[in-house]
Amino acid sequence: MTERHPPGALRQLVLARIRLFYREPSTVFWSFVFPLALTVALGIAFRSRPPEALGVGVVEGPGAGGVAAALVADRELRVERLGEAAAGAALRTGRVALVVQPGTPPLLRFDPTRPEGRLARAVAADLLERAAGRRDVVGPVPAPVTEPGSRYVDFLLPGLVGMNVMSTGMWGLGYVIVETRQKRLLKRMAATPMRRGHFLLSFAAVRALFLAIELPTLIGFGVLAFGVPLRGSLVALAVVAALGAAAFAGLGLLVASRARNTQTVSGLINAVMMPMMLLSGVFFSSANFPAALQPAIRGLPLTALNDGLRAVMIEGATLLQVAPQCLLLAAVAAGSFALALRIFRWS
Repeated sequence: MTERHPPGALRQLVLARIRLFYREPSTVFWSFVFPLALTVALGIAFRSRPPEALGVGVVEGPGAGGVAAALVADRELRVERLGEAAAGAALRTGRVALVVQPGTPPLLRFDPTRPEGRLARAVAADLLERAAGRRDVVGPVPAPVTEPGSRYVDFLLPGLVGMNVMSTGMWGLGYVIVETRQKRLLKRMAATPMRRGHFLLSFAAVRALFLAIELPTLIGFGVLAFGVPLRGSLVALAVVAALGAAAFAGLGLLVASRARNTQTVSGLINAVMMPMMLLSGVFFSSANFPAALQPAIRGLPLTALNDGLRAVMIEGATLLQVAPQCLLLAAVAAGSFALALRIFRWS
């Protein structure tokens, strides 16, 4: 006997998923309010502003007055005259980035693993050399760059968009499906004339619909509030984001295809998401990791999504230029959805 499927089954499943979404205030909060709040907080924290002065401690003793006078000539340094013990404590606790021990020559104590320590050493050494009579032969002219695209907030926003696409795809699909299975609702659905593919596709379709709201909201806020540039086409940006949403929707379905309870799926989701949040350049560049890890990092879907979003927004890249990232995301989406459909179980 041929199994019959009611017309419009997929449409009804999609409508049901939409109703369930807006009836859950926590889901709306994590999908829309939290990303905006995080963008505001980090945007304010790392907004364009003059750099903070670097703390330098000058050890009290013979010659301390002349050393301190030479150093205060630069506004990049905040100079304090301290005793030997106080200077050592200030360096250990990070209150100062450099300690200068007056002498011939002066002794510069700093932590070489701290970038601010190396910077303070370079600035202090330059000032002390000039105070001793050095003449600059070349005299390079500084040209600070503060235009949109070069700021930290410009780097940050695409990473936050990518992270939001990943988290809503994984938690919004994977966790909800397992929760439904744990409540034994999936077994009831299995008794209805419904295709397994329609059920899974309804989740992916709803994810795509809400992406059309999330993406303009987050990016529009960044553009209006912080002046984040949008140099590429909206079509290219939408394609990259849609492929990213499809990839993480597929991964969310995959981790939920066999998990029996919410504790298991929570562990699986965190196991998938946490490495990518660390490695894929959400808050800082993935280029900071060793070269040996770069091939693996390049193969992560969140890396492809973040790189694609940044290339379109900041560099004005075309779809052809972000084709490698798009192909990787499409492959992850197709492979994970096909595997989830194959191994999915209702109970």
